Amino acid sequence: MSSLRRRAPLLVWLAVLIGSLIVIARTSFVADMSAFLPAAPDAGQRMLIEQLRDGTLARLMIVGIEGGTPEARHTASKKLAAALRKEEEFLTVQNGEAETLRRDQEFWFNNRYLLSATVSPERFSTEGLRAAIDETLLNLSGSAGLMLKGLLTRDPTGEALTLVDDLQQQGGPRQAGGVWVSRDGQRALLLLQTRAAGSDTDALAHAISTIEQHFASVKQADQRVVMSGAGVFSVQSRDRIKQETSQLASLSTLFIVVLLLSIYRSPRLLALGMLPVVTGALIGVAAVSLGFGHVHGLTLGFGTTLIGEAVDYGIYFFVQTGSNDARGAWQQRFWRTVTLGVLTSICGFGALLVSGFPGLAQLGLYSIAGLIAAALTARFVMPQLMPARLNMRKVEPLGARLQRFVDWLVRMRPVLLILIAACAVLLIVRHDRIWNHSISALNPVPEEAQQLDGELRRELGAPDTRYLLVRNVPDAQTALQAAEAITPALQALTDRKALGGFDSPARLLPSDVTQQQRQAALPTPDVLKQRLAAALKGAPLNADKLEAFIDDVAAARTRPLLTRADLNGTASALALDAMLVRRSEGYSLLIPLRASVGRDIDAKAVREALDKAGQPELLLVDLRGQAESLYGTYLDEAIKLSAWGFAGILLLFVISLRSIKRVLQLMLPLAGTVVLVMAGMILLGQALSILHLIGLLLSVAIGSNYALFFHQGNDAGQDTVAERQRTLVSLAMANIATVVGFGLLATSSVSVLQALGGTVGPGALLSLLLAAAFATHHNSQSTQESA
Repeated sequence: MSSLRRRAPLLVWLAVLIGSLIVIARTSFVADMSAFLPAAPDAGQRMLIEQLRDGTLARLMIVGIEGGTPEARHTASKKLAAALRKEEEFLTVQNGEAETLRRDQEFWFNNRYLLSATVSPERFSTEGLRAAIDETLLNLSGSAGLMLKGLLTRDPTGEALTLVDDLQQQGGPRQAGGVWVSRDGQRALLLLQTRAAGSDTDALAHAISTIEQHFASVKQADQRVVMSGAGVFSVQSRDRIKQETSQLASLSTLFIVVLLLSIYRSPRLLALGMLPVVTGALIGVAAVSLGFGHVHGLTLGFGTTLIGEAVDYGIYFFVQTGSNDARGAWQQRFWRTVTLGVLTSICGFGALLVSGFPGLAQLGLYSIAGLIAAALTARFVMPQLMPARLNMRKVEPLGARLQRFVDWLVRMRPVLLILIAACAVLLIVRHDRIWNHSISALNPVPEEAQQLDGELRRELGAPDTRYLLVRNVPDAQTALQAAEAITPALQALTDRKALGGFDSPARLLPSDVTQQQRQAALPTPDVLKQRLAAALKGAPLNADKLEAFIDDVAAARTRPLLTRADLNGTASALALDAMLVRRSEGYSLLIPLRASVGRDIDAKAVREALDKAGQPELLLVDLRGQAESLYGTYLDEAIKLSAWGFAGILLLFVISLRSIKRVLQLMLPLAGTVVLVMAGMILLGQALSILHLIGLLLSVAIGSNYALFFHQGNDAGQDTVAERQRTLVSLAMANIATVVGFGLLATSSVSVLQALGGTVGPGALLSLLLAAAFATHHNSQSTQESA
C-alpha cells in the first residue's frame, strides 16, 4: 500500500498526460485573427476581421510570370490558366484571354439595356434618341470610331460605349498577346480566387503548391513565377517562422544538451530534465483547448517560448541536489522558493486571463497551466524516476569562481543604481516614443514581398481596399438597392475631388427594381420606329438600317432579369463577389472608395452624403485605420494588464515575506531589468511592440526565480558553502540556457521571433546579474569560508 501511495504521483502524471494527448488530438488549431478580436467589437473591427478571415479579398492570389521572351510568357500564361481551371481549388482563374474577353463583351453587349445607367424614358424619347444618335455619329471620328461603326446599326444610342467607358474608369490591366501583362510588358499576369478561406493556411499552401507544380510543367528554362496576396503572405510567413524556429531551436537545443551533459554526465538525467518542459507544453495546449474550444497558432507559438522557463526546474533540482542523499533536503529547502517563483509567474500572466481579447486570455491560460504542470512534475515525478546514484561533475570549484564574481557585482551596486536611475529618467523623458502603436510592428512579411505585392496590384488595376462603405443586409436585392441609392452622392463627391472614385456592385448587377424600370423605359417596336423616323430626319443615318436595333430593344423589354448566375464565366463575377459577400445570415455590401491622388478621403463629406442619400446604415470603414486602432487598443490593454500583474507580484511578496525591506530587495532586480531593457531598446532606435511586452513579462517571471534563490540562500544563513556554490552554478546554467535559447531568436529575420528573443535574451541575463548584485552582503562571507 505504501508503494502504491509512493507511486501515485507518477500514475496521476501519466493519466493526465494521456488525457492531454486525447484532448490535443481533438483540438482545432486556428490561424485567423478572430482570437485577437475584442470580446465586444464594434462594427468596423468586426468587418476588418471578417475580411481577413473569409472575405473575397483574402482569397485572391496574383500570379506573375517573368523571364523569357514576351511570346513565351504569353504562352505559359495560357497553358497555366488552362491547367488551373481544371483544379477544384480555384473558383476563378483569369488572365485576360480572348475567350474570357469575348464572354465579357458578349455579356455586356447582349444585356446593355439592363446594365446601362443611361437607359431612361427620356433617352428613348424622340429628342433623347436624336441627341444620343448625334453623339454616336460624332464619336465615329474618334478613337472608338472603328468599334462604333461595326455596332452602329445595333447600338446607335451608344449604350455599349457607355458601359465600356464606365469599365475603363475602374481601371484594368494592359493586354498583349491575348493575355494580361504588366505595364512594361515584362510580366504575364493571372488573378486567381481560391475556394479556401483566407484563414485556411493548409488549403492555401496546397493551392500554392498546385500553381508551382503546373507552372513547372509549362515553363521554359529561363522563366520563373512570383505570387502575392493575403493567402500567399499567410503561408509564406507560417513556413518561414516554422523553418527559422526549427533551425534556431535545433541550435539552442544542441547547445543546451552539450551544456547539461557536461554537468550531468548522463543522458538519463538529461531526458528527465526535459520532462517538466514536455509536460507543461502538453497540459498548456489541453487547458486552452478545454477553456476556449480551440488553440490559436500565435498563442501556441508564444506559449511554447514562455514554457521555456520550465527547463530551469530540472537544472535547479539536479545541480542543487548534488547527490542522491540530498534530494529530500533540496525539497525541504528550495521547494518553497520554487513555489513562490511559480506564483509570481501566475501573477504576471494571470492578469492576461481577464483581458477582453481572447488571444491574450489564451496566452495567460497556456502559460499558467504549463508552468504549474512543469513545477509539479519537477516536484513529484522527477524524484521517483532518478537513478539510485548520481555521477554528476563536481561543480563546487566553478561555484567558488562565480561567488567571487558575485562579490564584485555587490561592490558595483552604486554604479548599477545610477545606471538604472539614468535609464528611468530616459524613459520618462521619451515616454511618448516608447511604444510602437502601428500594426506594422507585427508584420512578418519582408519589405521586398510587400513591394512586389504593390507592383502586382497596380499592374492589375486592383482597387484600393483601404476605405469601404459597409452594410450587412438580409438579402442581395436590399444590398443592390442600397448601392444604387448612394451612387449619385458618391459620384458628386468624385466630381468635386472629395473622392478619387468608387466601385459598386450595382454597376455589374443592377437590382431587380432598376432592371424593371429600364425595361419599362424601352418603347415598343412600333413606338420606337415612329420616334426613330422623327429623330433621324435630316440625319445621315437611315432609320431603315436600324432594324437590328429595334429587334434588340424589343428583346430587352421581355428578357428575364439578370441574376448572379448570369455572370458565371465572366470577369465581372469575381468583382461582384468581392463587393456582395454572402454570409451565414444574409449579405455584406462592400463599396470600395478610392482617395484622390495625394489626398485622404474626406470622411466627414462621405458621412454627410450618406445621410443626405438616406443611407445612414452604410458604415464608412477605414480598414488600415481599424487595424491600427485594434492593435493600439490591444497594446494599451496588454500594458495595463502587465502593470496589474507586476502589482500582483509585489503584493505576493509582501504577503509571503512580510518585510518591506526584503520585498524591495526582490523587486529592485525585476524593476531594474525592465527599465534597462526598455531603455536599451529606445537607445537603439527600437520602439516596443506587444511582442517586446510579452518578452518583458517572461523576463520578470524568470528573473523572479533568480531573485528568490539569492534571497533564500541568504535567509538565515543556514546553507553550507558547498550548497551555496551549487546554487550559483545552477542559476548560471539555467541562465545560460535561457540566454542562448532566446538570444538565437534575436538573430532571426522574422520580426516576431526577433522581438521576443531580443527582449528575453538580455532581460534574462540582466535579471540574474541584478539579482546577484542586490543580494545581501552574506555572499562575501561565503567567499571567505571557501578560501
